[in-house]
Amino acid sequence: MLYRVKVALLLLLLLSSCVEVEQYEDTPTGNFEALWHIIDTKYCFLDYKAEEYGLDWDAVYRKYRPRVADGMSRAGLFEVLGDMLDELRDGHVNLYAAHDVARYWDFREGYAANFSEEVQARYLGTDYKIASGLRYTILPDNVGYVYVPSFSSAIGEGNLDECLAALALCRGIIIDVRGNGGGNLSYAETLASRFTNERLLTGYICHKTGVGHSDFSSPEPVYLESSDRIRWQKPVCVLTNRSSYSATNDFVKIMHRLPKVTIVGDRTGGGSGLPFSSELPNGWSVRFSACPSFDVDMQHTEFGIEPDIKVDMTEEDRSKGLDTIIETARKIIHNS
Repeated sequence: MLYRVKVALLLLLLLSSCVEVEQYEDTPTGNFEALWHIIDTKYCFLDYKAEEYGLDWDAVYRKYRPRVADGMSRAGLFEVLGDMLDELRDGHVNLYAAHDVARYWDFREGYAANFSEEVQARYLGTDYKIASGLRYTILPDNVGYVYVPSFSSAIGEGNLDECLAALALCRGIIIDVRGNGGGNLSYAETLASRFTNERLLTGYICHKTGVGHSDFSSPEPVYLESSDRIRWQKPVCVLTNRSSYSATNDFVKIMHRLPKVTIVGDRTGGGSGLPFSSELPNGWSVRFSACPSFDVDMQHTEFGIEPDIKVDMTEEDRSKGLDTIIETARKIIHNS
């Protein structure tokens, strides 16, 4: 709770120190300048992405500025600004206008889906239980299966008590977060707190302290408190794919720290920066990553987390109505 209060206060400080976009005119040129400057002074991964793939934000300015003219249409301007933001390769970066939302989805597009709703429905069946944001059942081999499609739906303590109590006699459980694009980080932490018996260091967070690309506070440790209610003590497999993003990426980062947990599937999509919003002179809103978070080794997870066991769904299994990743997790639990 203290950590979230700190984040809230620091985001308020960010708000008070936001770029004064009123200094830019409400023209295509003014809106371009405002957006470029917001990212230049407030975005948290410019240095990191310069190291990772050679991002040069000044060069991005020189590339896109000639495409902007004060006589251009709003739709044309939106396209240019969206293309410029794509250079950041960040699913947390969006431009919102009345007619569209610019977004970056390449963290998952072009990769194997490693998930099939049709196949998964055969595992869930039709009599599965629903506890708010959780869907769960017991598979025929006495392995619990919990599907978490989103962390936008509330996951309460009572929901978790009922779910874990119902699965108590299972050999282990599978937590499937494939396709979970994130949501409320506190729901992810509430779920993760049921799998540790002690306070757990989960990583670090920094905050922007100035307009320079490398102006950050010293890393602050982030801890997960162990739940004082029902906690799971048996093997767990967490299933991931490239669409496991944002708060789900954080959930996997936490679960990866636990001794009885195995991450199975594909690399997560990433998304480790806490998002923040600002506004352009024309009223369009821009969301961007403002605070970087790290794992316990002070490594970025912005571009995803590798599984313990890399598995792809095979077409042969799919044709038989089998999910290769679920089947791998079942074997891991039975061999534990």
